[in-house]
Amino acid sequence: MKRPQAQVAVLQAADAQEDRRIDGVAEEADLVPEAATRAAFELEADGLVTVTEATLEHYDLTEEGERYVRESLPEQDLYEAAIDAGADEESVQMGQVIGASGLEGGAVDIALSNFARKGYGRIDSGEITADPDAAPGRDPEMHALEAVADGRAEDADADALDQLERRGLLEISEQTVRSVRLTDDGVTALMEGVEAAETVDQLTPELLTSGEWKDVEFTEYNVEADAEDVPHGKEHILRQTANRVKDTLVGMGFREMEGPHVDAQFWINDCLFMPQDHPARTHWDQFALERPDEIAHLPEDLVERVRSAHKNGVGPDGEGYHSPWEEEVARGLDLRGHTTSLSMRYLSGHEIGELEPPERFFSVEKVYRNDTLDPTHLLEFFQIEGWVMAEDLSVRDLMGTFTEFYEQFGITDLEFKPHYNPYTEPSFELFGTHPETGDVVEVGNSGIFRDEVLSPLGVDCDVMAWGLSLERLLMLMYGFEDIRDVHGTLCDLELLRETEVMR
Repeated sequence: MKRPQAQVAVLQAADAQEDRRIDGVAEEADLVPEAATRAAFELEADGLVTVTEATLEHYDLTEEGERYVRESLPEQDLYEAAIDAGADEESVQMGQVIGASGLEGGAVDIALSNFARKGYGRIDSGEITADPDAAPGRDPEMHALEAVADGRAEDADADALDQLERRGLLEISEQTVRSVRLTDDGVTALMEGVEAAETVDQLTPELLTSGEWKDVEFTEYNVEADAEDVPHGKEHILRQTANRVKDTLVGMGFREMEGPHVDAQFWINDCLFMPQDHPARTHWDQFALERPDEIAHLPEDLVERVRSAHKNGVGPDGEGYHSPWEEEVARGLDLRGHTTSLSMRYLSGHEIGELEPPERFFSVEKVYRNDTLDPTHLLEFFQIEGWVMAEDLSVRDLMGTFTEFYEQFGITDLEFKPHYNPYTEPSFELFGTHPETGDVVEVGNSGIFRDEVLSPLGVDCDVMAWGLSLERLLMLMYGFEDIRDVHGTLCDLELLRETEVMR
């Protein structure tokens, strides 16, 4: 019997008395695991071997877990310090024990949270009491850490392993292991003699030009055989969602705006009727450029009109801010804190020329703010900017636009809350309900532009506008609880690979 070389090698390495893992068979047969797997499935199809699968759990210590194996768990250190301080006889001030333990930073919180959970003692009103009968030396979690480090995970307590994973000290992954065993027909084939056939598994230019392809025997391919799962790059789910938002808004009749990420404060804030002493304009909220530090050109006529609006207001009954306004400040360059700077450029006619109502424009672009990082805030994120220029617009029109937009993404439980903005009146914030936590999440801000914004720009009709968060839309669509899982240096790559994009 003649068979491809790989099949012969697998047959000779397999056993009729026991299952042998394919990776071991591949090593003995001098094959790569993928080739051995393919050959095994081909042999199974002919009844010469059986292939079985098993799912095994694989354990790896994190860097923090490895450190605790070398040293000790923080709660063990806290317990020892508490015993040395006499906390097994009477309560001791927590600060005293923590100082004696040598724990610092996050290790203190870790120790305190696990001290009582494990029954090492009690913490009450800033004092620690240690249980003299506790046995931290026999801590099952420490035993599990040591067992994994020694390759003896099977000796560890299952609950302890789960707890270590929750604490971020252990990573558990699943591995599918395939094994082969010779069937009676496989044994018979070996006894009768199996020879390696001269087969070709690749059609080369040389075979084609020489004409030898007519005389060679090609290897048969099993298209149903499992192949190696090779992780590959794909478009980030945030970018896919941004593209879907763009398609949705284009379908609603909007055109896209483009503009600089670095812009003058004039376009970012002054045109929006935000006073130059507004807290949001300080370095605490925006990122200023050092070189260059100001824009080369601003339209003089528009600068004067914006200055007048700030100083004196608009119209006979207008009220300005009566606060300093300096062109030098307006010329300062910042990373844009919102894409409304694009709206100001377009509405003023300085980007694509004068606009006549009705008009609809949008952008889905990145903005930058000096925020505190948390599950819903990043230093840079995507803003869905949009506005409609038309006669006699109302809040009802704005709310209807949001309802139509969010329905395209399966979000129908919008809530609206009145709000104050320096640049819109009336104004309101938008909220949606998180599908997993049930929390109400702010997703955007909106309103009708004030005369103090529109009049200097030369716009004499209504303009309703909004700024929505793309990341928070993503959270509502997919149920993510922390935006850092999908965006930034701590993102979960497996989550990004496995998440199916909604259409």
